[in-house]
Amino acid sequence: MTSIRSPQQLGHALRAARKQLGLTQPQLALAAGVGVRFIVDLEAGNPTLRLENVLRVIDALGGELQLSGLPSVAVNDQCEGG
Repeated sequence: MTSIRSPQQLGHALRAARKQLGLTQPQLALAAGVGVRFIVDLEAGNPTLRLENVLRVIDALGGELQLSGLPSVAVNDQCEGG
C-alpha cells in the first residue's frame, strides 16, 4: 500500500500504476471517461482536480481509495444531514 500525503505523490503513484499496466495517457483517459488533459494534470500533481474524476481514474487502474487514521464510518453515512 502506498501512503499519499500530497497531490504530487498521488500523481506519481498513478503514473507508476499506469505505466506498470502498459497504458498510455490517452488509453487511461478513455477507460476512466476523462480527458487526456485531466490525466496529464493529475500525474503532474495538479491540486485543483475534481475528486469524482480522480476516483474514476483510480478505479480504471484497478485501485481503490482507503483512508487510515480516521474514525470508521458506515458506508451509508456518505453525507451528514442527508
